[in-house]
Amino acid sequence: MRRSRIGRGEMLHGSRRIWVGGIAAGMAACVAIPLTVLPARSETLEAALVQAYQNNPSLNSQRAATRAIDEGVPQALAGYRPKVTVTGTGGEQTSSTTSKSITAGVGTWSTLAGYNGPASVGATVTQTLYNGFQTANKTRQAESAVLAARATLRVTEQTVLLNGATAYMNLLRDGAILDLQRRNVEVLQEQLRQTRDRFNVGEVTRTDVAQAESSLAAGRSQVLLAEANYTASVATYRQVIGVEPGKLAPASPVDRFSPHNLPGAVAVGTATNPAVATAEYNVDVALLAVKVAEGALYPTVSVQGSYSQNWLSTQSLATMNSYNAAVLGTLSVPIYQGGAEYSLIRQAKETLGQQRLALDTARDQIRQNVVQAWGQLEAAKANIDATQAQVQASEIALNGVREEARVGQRTTFDVLTAQQTLVNARVALVTAQHDRVVASYTLLSAVGRLSPDVLGLHVAAYDATVHYKQVRDSWAGVRTPDGR
Repeated sequence: MRRSRIGRGEMLHGSRRIWVGGIAAGMAACVAIPLTVLPARSETLEAALVQAYQNNPSLNSQRAATRAIDEGVPQALAGYRPKVTVTGTGGEQTSSTTSKSITAGVGTWSTLAGYNGPASVGATVTQTLYNGFQTANKTRQAESAVLAARATLRVTEQTVLLNGATAYMNLLRDGAILDLQRRNVEVLQEQLRQTRDRFNVGEVTRTDVAQAESSLAAGRSQVLLAEANYTASVATYRQVIGVEPGKLAPASPVDRFSPHNLPGAVAVGTATNPAVATAEYNVDVALLAVKVAEGALYPTVSVQGSYSQNWLSTQSLATMNSYNAAVLGTLSVPIYQGGAEYSLIRQAKETLGQQRLALDTARDQIRQNVVQAWGQLEAAKANIDATQAQVQASEIALNGVREEARVGQRTTFDVLTAQQTLVNARVALVTAQHDRVVASYTLLSAVGRLSPDVLGLHVAAYDATVHYKQVRDSWAGVRTPDGR
């Protein structure tokens, strides 16, 4: 397995490394020189991915969303639990009652009036015994939603890690290209100085000087463009990784973690990619939603116990004390409720069909992503060999053109053209090495294996089950497990 590494100002060349900015001034330009020793404390791609895994706000936001969805399970389980209500009343009232009674045809009027301070306390306990299995189905639905949220979190983790690897490699590439362009300007400045010296002694014409000046201006323009690209890559790195970049070390592809052939990669991707798992759990959620909606057509059985103690009365001044206690069962059979329940069932079935189609779409999308990533990786591997050969040939051609120019067989324009060809070849090699590493991470993401555990990152993996276990059987309390 070929493993390539690329660092800022460095690129591979066969079995040896060369310094991409090693275009020495004057006649020794563009000759490969030994690699300068990397800084002792260079930041690695693995360390950058750890930073992104810990600090990326998009990932932390999705973790919070997953924790919020965990609360759907205790909410559904509440349907199994009793509902307890305690009431109390008290106050002052005035009352006046006039009544009429007739005795032997003679009417007698009497009035009862006065003040009292009635008070009462009471408690009611209600327990649902049967509701068409709605509570059971809602609980299973909430659990499926939790599993879907965890799979979505895995998708976000993969996206963040892939973006982190891409941002790291983009910064390495743009830094190397910037060094190349700056050193190219140094070479062009030396070429212009030599051309002017030769013009002063009559060896070349004013046209040669103008050509050298034009090439230098074009080189400076490329430096400005490279600086802009590098600045943009620094900003993207800061956004994705969460910290300012330091000295970046070379990075290696991760082909060893991916399947070794395309059919195997497609099979693994369509079976284990978290995007497919999310779609599968969403089908379960939709199926259980149909069952919950159908539960509204079934009878409901509940039992209620109540007790109240009253002192004085709000109804009669003559009542001094009373109490009431009862245990009652209730059977409720829905006959017709306007047709809304039937509409909800039909709607849930249509949603189920839509989620099943979304699952097929997700599998097709993953297959397309895997095939595309595989093709890009194979092309990147072949492109490295081609650009390495291009660099070698361009170096030989440049040296030959310079030697021929010394004896008058080549013009200044030929030398400048060969110089630019070599720079372009080196830029192409740096880009190919960048693409090689990024494509390996893209393939690993497409098959669903881009995770801290697979990459061997030295970071504690986020365990979504911890919060779920903390809140699942919670009966009361408003504080979250982290203390908020």
